[in-house]
Amino acid sequence: MKPGALQRYRLRLKRRRLLWRSFRSRHHLQVVADRTTAIRPGDILMVIVVRNEAQRLPYMLDYYRRLGVTHVLAVDNDSTDGSAELLRDAADVSLWQTGASYREARFGLDWASWLLMRYGHGHWCLMADADELLVYAGCDRHDLRDLTALLDARGQLAFGALMLDLYPQGPVGEADAAPGDDPLAVLGWFDPAPYRVVRQEPAMNLWVQGGVRERMFFADDPRRSPTLNKLPLVRWNRRWAYTNSSHALLPWEVNMDYTGPGGAEPAGALLHTKFLADSVTRAVEDLSRRQHFHDPDLLVPYYRALAAGPVLWHEGSARLEGWESLVAQGLMPPINW
Repeated sequence: MKPGALQRYRLRLKRRRLLWRSFRSRHHLQVVADRTTAIRPGDILMVIVVRNEAQRLPYMLDYYRRLGVTHVLAVDNDSTDGSAELLRDAADVSLWQTGASYREARFGLDWASWLLMRYGHGHWCLMADADELLVYAGCDRHDLRDLTALLDARGQLAFGALMLDLYPQGPVGEADAAPGDDPLAVLGWFDPAPYRVVRQEPAMNLWVQGGVRERMFFADDPRRSPTLNKLPLVRWNRRWAYTNSSHALLPWEVNMDYTGPGGAEPAGALLHTKFLADSVTRAVEDLSRRQHFHDPDLLVPYYRALAAGPVLWHEGSARLEGWESLVAQGLMPPINW
């Protein structure tokens, strides 16, 4: 299955518009620490856009360094908690700052796409939020260099992942982790099922929904529940463009590299550590900032429910016990190393 000729033409036009948006967005970015001359051919890069993530950044950065990321391209969107200073002082981070609207920049995607366009061409690039930790079968023994070598040998240009929400057994507001601590020590549970997988036209991207946020906050209208598929690791080409976070990519053919939970191709999971204790106060802030969704009014009940510090655990929850438990549940495949 592939788009028709007219659809392919429209997708090419859309990709060019998105690239032009990203190119223009460079004027919103002020360089704080430019260490990009240290980037070498073959380096694995990571792009992040953050605001007030000082609690998660120390562990997240160390995690990806251990996994094989060589250089981080970071945009700080007016943090007030020391996130910018933390990134500025890291020797393997290049940092830009902006006070522009996160929402009007396609939720930061224009800024991230400009950095990918400018520095990522030809590199394997990882796009991740500060609350996302990438895992895959064998990741304790095989780093990203091993993984990208495997993908290159297969001719696979993108590595897909299910965004898997983790949560504590008790109330959300009580699951705390100090900066630098492993959030998985307090967020040890997940919903093993159900997850729905649909391939959307015309871009042929996946649409995966389900999990704990749908069960708890969108049971009455599941079509509004969050999109859980991502293409976080891509051998980048400066003519490519993410269309919606890292959920979908143009050209459309790259989206075919991920078939979702249960697929046979190498894929992983992004462990989503959103539900630490600060998610309660952040929900209150998000209600007032209204920067995170296309139609914030529709998300007011969700934010209010999260601000109440709910218990997400139920009898169907599964315990996270390393990547092996995700393979056993069929949420990501084994990898033949």
